[in-house]
Amino acid sequence: METAIKILSDNRKAWHNYYLSDQIEAGLVLTGTEVKAAKTGKIQLQDAYAEVSGGEAWLMNAHFGQYSHGNRENHEPVRKRKLLLHRGEIDKLQTKTREKGLTVIPTKVYLKGGRVKCELAIGRGKKVYDKRESEREREANAEARAAIGRRQRG
Repeated sequence: METAIKILSDNRKAWHNYYLSDQIEAGLVLTGTEVKAAKTGKIQLQDAYAEVSGGEAWLMNAHFGQYSHGNRENHEPVRKRKLLLHRGEIDKLQTKTREKGLTVIPTKVYLKGGRVKCELAIGRGKKVYDKRESEREREANAEARAAIGRRQRG
């Protein structure tokens, strides 16, 4: 039986700024107010990345907004959060990120079976001309779809 996934936050800009490959699902160690804020969609992954240090994987720069009813027990919005991965996955991430120009980018945070999960991808940064080429390709595909739609209607 497939468990339902509810996307809490999506890092669409990552697809624009990086060539992404090797996607991995990781669990997140969160406090209670972070989980409640995440369920209301108060997550920003724009400048977030993951790193491996001390044999553990960490999510850095992810912004989990404060929970409205958290009072003094509320969490810090930006802090490093531990990622739950198997040893082999951590070692794979560590060897990949040692290569020049590769980094681990969180692409989405979602709810799966009542648990908050994070999808990570290994990314290589795009140059400005690569981004323009991607934009041209996307526009060409959109124009082709529009032409096909007009042809079918007319």
